[in-house]
Amino acid sequence: MARRIAGPTINWAAMAERVPEPQKPSFLAFKTKSDQYLRRMQANPENLPKFDWAYYKKNVAVAGLVDKFQKEFESLKIPYPEDKYTSAVEAQEKEVAVETKKFIEESNQRIQNYEAELTKIRSVIPFEEMTLEDFADFYPEDALRPLDKPTFWPHDEDSEFTEEELKKLAEK
Repeated sequence: MARRIAGPTINWAAMAERVPEPQKPSFLAFKTKSDQYLRRMQANPENLPKFDWAYYKKNVAVAGLVDKFQKEFESLKIPYPEDKYTSAVEAQEKEVAVETKKFIEESNQRIQNYEAELTKIRSVIPFEEMTLEDFADFYPEDALRPLDKPTFWPHDEDSEFTEEELKKLAEK
């Protein structure tokens, strides 16, 4: 039986750990079908049954009929299905491995950037103790700079002047 099952066995427990909760019923249905197929396959003998041709030659009255059947039976070759998919799956596995490696490298780079940003944030003076000048030093893009770009209440983007509007006001 061990020769009949070609390829690696399936580690169902490891697969079950990776399946998201919403897809568990589909996964269990697939596993059930796979197990049923495996049980059906194992219920059949590995090789075709051997015929006792001598018994049939003695008991069949038509001369040459058993010889003809024996010759045809022994010449019968049932081809094993050709494996068309393993190479495609292995190629896809290699592509995914490259993509995964690239994703891991990018993720590690993002982690380093985030850790640097966290270090910067942790080194900032608490907001309760911060002056407007300190805030402008730590967050220049968010600081109010009335000389560079005046804002008006409620100090949101819709209420601010655009560059063109500021030039028109300066011309007046």
